Amino acid sequence: MTADDSNETRRNILVLGATGGTGRLIVRDALARGHRVSALVRSPEKAGDLQGAQLIVGDARDEATLRKALKGQDAVISSLGTSLSPFKGVTTLSTSTRALVKAMKTENVARLVAITGIGAGDSRGHGGFVYDRLILPLLLRNVYADKDRQEAIIRDSGLDWVIVRPAMLNDKPGGQKLRALTDLAGFHGGTIARADVARFVVDQVSDDTFLRRAPLITW
Repeated sequence: MTADDSNETRRNILVLGATGGTGRLIVRDALARGHRVSALVRSPEKAGDLQGAQLIVGDARDEATLRKALKGQDAVISSLGTSLSPFKGVTTLSTSTRALVKAMKTENVARLVAITGIGAGDSRGHGGFVYDRLILPLLLRNVYADKDRQEAIIRDSGLDWVIVRPAMLNDKPGGQKLRALTDLAGFHGGTIARADVARFVVDQVSDDTFLRRAPLITW
């Protein structure tokens, strides 16, 4: 589905990580399609440009907060991220996702679309020489160890999940044709605009093509 599809079913969508670079574009894309969007944010002062979304202030690691935010929702989009942490362990993503899965089951919300990244799970080793040999092991190893835990929690959740693994992100204008790959044989590297990631992610709320799969998306 695309943003121009007038037959797209309108959904109530909860977005986590809505104040991040990709999260903001997800909110805008979803609103432009007529979806009703709620954004769980820790700092409402950072969400001033998310006009049209209902802001819910709270911590995505807190199950009680998540349960309240999930009332009346049809789907969740998680674009949670975390800062570089070359020397310290990271648990934010897995902790938040574990709480989210429990809350979704309690509130009977089945659809989860979650962004991780190239280098997570079986996409490791497909980022290109510099990324695979330098960036990931030196700067991102702790972040991606937690992304691996996050993906495992989602896979074991029993929810209607889609894991989206973007190639290297950039802030170029979107609108280019993207590829969604589940067979990575021979693939190394790749880039994609955040805007095109947002478009693909919102598609997955209603599209079952990649249900319980983890496509890598790239130009």
